[in-house]
Amino acid sequence: MSGKFCTIVAAFSLACAAFAAGEFDQALLHGEANRERATEYAPGETIAFTLSLQRVEKLPAEPHFIKWTLQGDGGERRDGREPVSLEKPLVLTTKLDRPGFVRLTANLVDEKGKVVKRASTAKVREARVFFEGGAAVQPEKLQGVPEPADFDAFWSKQKAELAAVPFKGLVKLEKKPSKGGVEVYAVEIPCAGPRPVTGHLTIPAGAKQGKTYPAHLTVDGYNGQLQTWEQAPTGGPDNEIRLHINAHGYDLGKDKDYYAAFAKQISSHGQTYALAAEEHPEAKGCYFEGMTWRVMRALDYLKSRPEWNGTDLIVSGGSQGGLQTVWAAGLDPQVTRALPGIPWCCDMGGNATLGRVKKNWGVAWTPAMGYYDPVNLAKRVAKTCRVEITRAGLGDYTCPPSGVAILYNNLPCPKKINWVQGSTHGYVPPEPHQAYSYTGNGW
Repeated sequence: MSGKFCTIVAAFSLACAAFAAGEFDQALLHGEANRERATEYAPGETIAFTLSLQRVEKLPAEPHFIKWTLQGDGGERRDGREPVSLEKPLVLTTKLDRPGFVRLTANLVDEKGKVVKRASTAKVREARVFFEGGAAVQPEKLQGVPEPADFDAFWSKQKAELAAVPFKGLVKLEKKPSKGGVEVYAVEIPCAGPRPVTGHLTIPAGAKQGKTYPAHLTVDGYNGQLQTWEQAPTGGPDNEIRLHINAHGYDLGKDKDYYAAFAKQISSHGQTYALAAEEHPEAKGCYFEGMTWRVMRALDYLKSRPEWNGTDLIVSGGSQGGLQTVWAAGLDPQVTRALPGIPWCCDMGGNATLGRVKKNWGVAWTPAMGYYDPVNLAKRVAKTCRVEITRAGLGDYTCPPSGVAILYNNLPCPKKINWVQGSTHGYVPPEPHQAYSYTGNGW
C-alpha cells in the first residue's frame, strides 16, 4: 500500500472553455473513501466519499462548483453541483445492497457549468481538475454471464486449425541494427487466419555462448487508427529472449500511408477494428479470432527457439495487451507468468446485461464474444502460472473494475491484483494515493 488515499486528475479532457487566468494550474481534486480499502464494504453499509480542492491558495471571485455524478451497479444514479470551498470538503454518500461497484465522477466547473481547464499542464499533465474513482461491495462474489456451452470444444478446434499451419523452417528473420550486443530481428511467422505474426525479436549476446533464457512475449494496447506502429528497437534486455508483436500481422517497415490504409482496411461497420456488433455475429471469422491465433503462434515460436530455457514463459501487456495476456495464459498451459494491466474486455456480457455501471467505450456485446472474454479464459489458466493484474483502476470505465474483479475471482492459480483509487484507464495519480493489493491461491 502506498499511503493514505488521494486522488487527482485523470486522463480525458472535455472540449470546453479554458480558465485563462491559470489559478487552477496546480489544483488537485482530492478524493477519498471512508474505508482505506475501498473494495471491502458490506451490503447496506454507507459508502462515503470526501472531495476537497487542494493546492489552491485562494479561489477567484467568480463562483466555482464541484459537479458530480454517483452511479451504482443496479442502476442508481444521482447528480449534483455544490459550491467549491477551500475550508469545507464535500461529502457524498451512497449504498449498495448487493455485491457490485459504485462510481464517482467529479469535475471543477465554472458558473456556466463549463469544466475548468488549466492554462498550463506542464507540471500536472492533465487539463481537467477532477476525480474519478469508486468503491465496491463484496467484489469477490461477482460473476459474469454463463460461458458458451461448447467453450472448450471451440478452443480445441481453434488450436487444431492453428497447428495445421506449419511454421518451423518458414519463419522470416531480418537482422536489424542493434547496440549493446543484443541481437535484434524483424520476424514474420506463418499463422492461421488472414495474416502472419509480425514483430521484433531480441536475443541476448550470451546466447552465442550457449546460454539459455526465459522467453517473454509482449503485446500492445488498442490503436484503432494506427497513428503509431511497431518499429525496430535498437536493443533489448540481456536476461531474456523477448518477442514483441503487433495485434494485426501488418507488414513491418512501411511508410505512414501504408498504416493509414491498413487501419481503414481492418475497420468495420463505421468503427475501428473489432468494436461493432456486426463484426462478430459469430465467434468464427471475427477480428479477435486472428488475434488469438497470432498470440498462440507467437508463443509456439518462442518455445521453438534454441535460446529458450525450456521453463520460463512470460506474457505481459496493458489494456488490449492485458486482454491478449490473459488469452495467452488461458490458451497455453506452458505460460508460467502473466502480467495483464488494466485488462480490456472483461465481463463483456455482464456489463451489457446485468445492470453494471456501463463502460465508456469498447467492444459491443454479442454472445460470440463469450468465447473471447478473458473472465472465461481465466478459468483455464494453469495452476503453475502466476498472474499479477498489475493495475486495476477504481475509476477506469474503459475496463470497468467489476470486470477486472471477476477476472481475478476466476483465476485458479497464484494471483495478485493491485487496486488504485482515482486511476482511470490512461492515468495513474501521483503519490500519495490509495493503492492496495490482494493475493490468493498461495501467491
